[in-house]
Amino acid sequence: MFLAMREILHSKLRFSMIVIIFVMMAWLVFILSGLGNGLSSLAASAFKNMEADYVVFEQGSQNSMSKSLLSDQLVEEAEKLPNVIAAAPMGSTMATALKGDSTKNDDKVDIAILGIVPGSFLEPKVIEGDKLTNDQRTGVIVNVSMKEEGFKLGDTFKLDGSTEALTIMGFVENQTYNHLPAVFIPMPEWRNIAFAAPGSDKGIEGPVNAIMLQGSKIDPNTISDKLGNTDTVTRAKAVQGMPGYKEENGTILMMLAFLFVISAFVLGVFFYVMTMQKTNQFGIMKAIGAKNGFLSKAIVSQVTVLSLVSIVIGVLLAYGTAAIMPKGMPFKLETNLVAVYSVVLLVIAVLSSLVSVRKITKIDPLQALGRVE
Repeated sequence: MFLAMREILHSKLRFSMIVIIFVMMAWLVFILSGLGNGLSSLAASAFKNMEADYVVFEQGSQNSMSKSLLSDQLVEEAEKLPNVIAAAPMGSTMATALKGDSTKNDDKVDIAILGIVPGSFLEPKVIEGDKLTNDQRTGVIVNVSMKEEGFKLGDTFKLDGSTEALTIMGFVENQTYNHLPAVFIPMPEWRNIAFAAPGSDKGIEGPVNAIMLQGSKIDPNTISDKLGNTDTVTRAKAVQGMPGYKEENGTILMMLAFLFVISAFVLGVFFYVMTMQKTNQFGIMKAIGAKNGFLSKAIVSQVTVLSLVSIVIGVLLAYGTAAIMPKGMPFKLETNLVAVYSVVLLVIAVLSSLVSVRKITKIDPLQALGRVE
């Protein structure tokens, strides 16, 4: 470590350039991570934040709410099954909210209407206003992002192409679905909106899109067998079944993977070139008795110090970027992901230095002493 630090302090410009390049790569990794996590949250935060462990879909629906249609009579049956603590129906449909009586496109806001039973474990915590009630079927609680669109507590808005009018009773936060602000509504009113067209409910009594279950030791196969014509999956798998979710996250992960690979090559080349430039110095040190292990530790220590400094600066820049990001930008940094990617970057840097370490072990002191700079 002593030798590594002495060289870093002696050649400040050279090592500063390496740190700057590593900082840029680390910063980009954290930025992509924040964007990917932000998009993921925007697509499915309503699903992810629900206190449910499993989801029951119609068989063959590919774990998609839009393709599933069940009867709410299954809820009572599901509650009696082994390890099921509670069950609640849920429905989803897309709509467009109109501001006031305006019909202009600029005054239309796309929303995701989620039908739930008021007071069930699916109802999110209200941060302003009142909760849902069965007495007021057209009362809704909406994501706080709708405030930015001009909606206020107590406002009544109509749905485009419908005669239904909904009243905002409360606001919730971190509740979005398919990149749209979530609007939670009592189940009877959701059915009026979702199945306004005759025959769209396929003759099913009390239609719902899915049934959410609570219980940590639930056996999905048992649930599917007992209920019949259903598929039971974990909540995480249900999130993966949302339209475009898997593809969207796969793209971000692919970009991160390529960035890690590129980082490994760039850092490996830098460290290798630096080692080649110091071949005669290492030869002299080996000639006066320095062991391969001592020199290898010096290289690895040097890389570790440079990497840690670069990663810390990259993390600070990422959080600084998050602070100045516009509100409309889906950007969300999570501490656990930052920690994981920091460790990955550190491991990549250390592994990249092993090529240089291998070069050191093969240096012949006699040849190195005769080498001309």
